[in-house]
Amino acid sequence: MTRIEHDLLGERELPDDVLYGIQTARARDAFDISDRYVRFELIAALALVKKACAAANAELGHLDAARAAAIASACDEVAAGEHRAHFVTDALQGGAGTSTNMNANEVIARRATQLCGLEVSPLGHVNLHQSTNDTYPTALRVAAIFGLQRLEKEIVALQDACQEKERAFADVVKLGRTQLRDAVPTTLGREFGAWANALARDRWRVFKCVERLRVVNLGGTAIGTGIAAPRKYIFLAAEKLREETRLNLARAENLIDATQNNDPFVEVSGILRAHASTLVKIARDLRLLSSGPQGGLGEIELPAIQPGSSIMPGKINPVIPEMVMQAGFRVFAHDTEITTAVMSGELELNAFLPLIADALLASIALLERTDAIFARDCIAGITANAEHCRALMERSQETVTALIPAIGHERAVELAQLMQAEHLSIREAVARLGLMPAGELDALLTPEALCALGWK
Repeated sequence: MTRIEHDLLGERELPDDVLYGIQTARARDAFDISDRYVRFELIAALALVKKACAAANAELGHLDAARAAAIASACDEVAAGEHRAHFVTDALQGGAGTSTNMNANEVIARRATQLCGLEVSPLGHVNLHQSTNDTYPTALRVAAIFGLQRLEKEIVALQDACQEKERAFADVVKLGRTQLRDAVPTTLGREFGAWANALARDRWRVFKCVERLRVVNLGGTAIGTGIAAPRKYIFLAAEKLREETRLNLARAENLIDATQNNDPFVEVSGILRAHASTLVKIARDLRLLSSGPQGGLGEIELPAIQPGSSIMPGKINPVIPEMVMQAGFRVFAHDTEITTAVMSGELELNAFLPLIADALLASIALLERTDAIFARDCIAGITANAEHCRALMERSQETVTALIPAIGHERAVELAQLMQAEHLSIREAVARLGLMPAGELDALLTPEALCALGWK
């Protein structure tokens, strides 16, 4: 069974069982390039925007109650994840998101028609007093806020996992390293604690950057002047959306600015890039600390996730840290896309919002999943090779730095030279020179002494 639909360019035959209409079909043909559809979290947010607009129009008497209720029900279904198969526009599309907006208008209208038995128009009812240029960026902000809230929870969980290891490894003394060379001693717990602190800053940045997205341009219609929309609707639509989403949204005071300038997305992307850089740093460190096991540092053991080679028996690779690093690299790439697209907006509108939406929401979702896997499948299962850590520390001549307050710099140099020349541990060299009793040396090499903030 088929049906015929008409638009500005003519008519088109469509399967009768699809909810989308003629403009979606045209877009599907025109923009078949990225091999992926618009991210559904954007579609779900757009459905919430449409529901809020319908509520505002109904309250002001511009939309009858029956159609408004049917539109609201259809929007609820879409937001809940139903009808995904009917959202078929490519993620990368011309027109500043018009194809995505029309896809939503057509699906919601046809489904609302089925629900109420009245003819519901995509443009005359679902898109009433709206433009792609205010609904699409508003939906993007809503989707991004929901995503950032989920991401924040995963950052907290990853931070907690690192803090748990900070406590578990508090007494594991080890060699610090700078420029990949031996440095003064520290503890494994302190290393995990430093990562936890970096993640805490990421969590705070993500929490605060939601403020950059809460101001929406809904009601501004085409370029922010609110043309073709009733004044009361312009004020009411954002209020209805705030009620629907339970987010602290606010209508922009300058709707023209909010329509043409998308710099907040660059700022948010920068926050995501900062978090990605933290993840890459931690993952790189874990690869180094777990390297070997015989030919590398081998200070920690990562959970064994899979066999590491198709030819080398017994090989286990640090696959989760490597996955995390690649996720970070992808976020860096998305950040470049977003920055380039935002600065390429011209005059009253940015035509490249589809790329901004795809890249921003992809980064948020990617980091959310990455944090969850990193915490669960890597950090939580790390064990320490405590004896090996101490042995490496005691055989490094840089450990003599901890003895300077007791023996002075000149004797410390002599001690280091002896260790290097005769390949002695610090214990062996101290005994050889008769510098101090073994008990005094032990006291200087405790975790508390090594990590104390200065000496008394």
